[in-house]
Amino acid sequence: MSQATPAIVILGQGSLATARRIQQVYPAAQVHGLAGRVEGADSRYEEFGATLRALYQQDTPIIALCAAGIVIRTLAPLLLEKGAEPAVLAVAEDGSAVVPLLGGLGGVNVMAREIAAALQVAPAITTSGELRFGTCLLNPPSGYALADLESGKRFVSDLLAGHSVRIEGTAPWLDQAQLPQDPQAQRSIHVSSAQRVASADELLIYPRSVAVAVSAEVADLPNAIRAALHQASVALPALACLVAADAEMAASNLREAALELGVPLRFVAAQNDLQALARVAVPAAKVISAEHLAIAIAEQPLDVSQIGRPRGRLAVIGLGPGAAELMVPAVKAELARATDVLGYETYVRMAGPFRDDQVQHCTDNREEMQRARHAFRLAAEGRSVIVVSSGDPGVFAMAAAVLEALHESDDPAWHSVDLEILPGVSASLATAAQAGAPLGHDFCVMSLSDNLKPWAIIEKRLDLAAEADLVLAFYNPISRARPWQLGRALEIVAQHRLPETPVVLGRDIGRPGQTLRTTTLGALTPEQVDMRTMVLIGSSTTCTFARAGGGDWVYTPRWYGDKPLC
Repeated sequence: MSQATPAIVILGQGSLATARRIQQVYPAAQVHGLAGRVEGADSRYEEFGATLRALYQQDTPIIALCAAGIVIRTLAPLLLEKGAEPAVLAVAEDGSAVVPLLGGLGGVNVMAREIAAALQVAPAITTSGELRFGTCLLNPPSGYALADLESGKRFVSDLLAGHSVRIEGTAPWLDQAQLPQDPQAQRSIHVSSAQRVASADELLIYPRSVAVAVSAEVADLPNAIRAALHQASVALPALACLVAADAEMAASNLREAALELGVPLRFVAAQNDLQALARVAVPAAKVISAEHLAIAIAEQPLDVSQIGRPRGRLAVIGLGPGAAELMVPAVKAELARATDVLGYETYVRMAGPFRDDQVQHCTDNREEMQRARHAFRLAAEGRSVIVVSSGDPGVFAMAAAVLEALHESDDPAWHSVDLEILPGVSASLATAAQAGAPLGHDFCVMSLSDNLKPWAIIEKRLDLAAEADLVLAFYNPISRARPWQLGRALEIVAQHRLPETPVVLGRDIGRPGQTLRTTTLGALTPEQVDMRTMVLIGSSTTCTFARAGGGDWVYTPRWYGDKPLC
């Protein structure tokens, strides 16, 4: 499969069920639906051709649920352009056919087999070499790398023309292929990690069987690794991973070197020296000492997942208000890679569906610090952990609790975790967008809950913010345990605002059954609000006017002063 996340593009409502089945194979993929014809897709697009061409030019693999001819005609103008060729597949709307069209070197046939297996059909693979030999020599399986694509194309053409081949080295996947083998053949496939120049009749394939033990103290680490491999006559494409001591897990130059070289970074318990580190990481390998490095060369491709452990990751994410199309792509990608998902049960359910191998840890909404500490314990084991919030995680949500847990901890393993806060669309922003632009000028966001701060502080802040003529956004405005506090808050605001001040009430915005209405401060009563309502109270400049389709537009101008339009 291609490393990039594919896009699933559909034209009609009847394709959505098939698209969702394909999405189970690629959980990070978004389903793009044609506006006006598809309801319930992850995102909408206006024009099929422009969308498909843009995805192709962005090197995004495309799974289009429509006739193959439509896809071919759409992308034809781009096919003469040089550049990357992402995988492109056409899938029948009912899932009865899977046709790989483009991207033979981008794993399109692998994707076709994966999708076909999920849909329980046979893929329509037409690649000559793969049909003849049962494998694609130009796109070796995971654990192997082709040395040169252009010479590989000529080599495969020769085999298709009737030439025989001999195999030098060990590659079980080639033994299972239907290649025209002959021990005396002039042409050969050489499988080795050794650095060498291929002859005209030779195809070089490198097993990814090399690990390099490194230290964060080495300057210009990527070039130091390249130089050490060259000195040891080891081919760079044979590099499978970098290995370092777990005490250096947070070192940024190790991470950057692994990214530049395009290999994983693994960590093992600290050893006396790098040679010992390499032997622990790859016990059966031959170890070559180099300056400030150690090279471990195994006989077979390395299963990197069995070497040490990765740096643990903890992402605190915001799901947005609830609608799938309002969840940012980075959050969807994080959900797809996670091993563990922690959060209040309602929010965890909103983040699904999950794969069978993803562990869900659901807790009560009041157990924030326990949840944060649990997340760090899991991430410190090398797992990829997500803490889920609705809206934005930094707005009255889990980001602050996670950082507080880290701040109070002196465990170096916790501080070595790769921590990232990923934003989401907050309830105040989602409600404001539905209403128009009531937060178009300076505004203040407050929680009216006194569970974590004294009510006296809330009253003081309300009075000052209202006096400052800021638009006000109220979270947690009222509950059964706090039935009187919204009324008191409105009394305080009314001391500084006119009764006709616009107020927006958004309930469950972004979720099924959402409601939005506009009223005024003078007409607003606590009975109109519940815990799931976002309350936006305008400033002295906030305006309203009628929408063509009914209701009102609400906005706060970016200028400040008299209101000639309101």
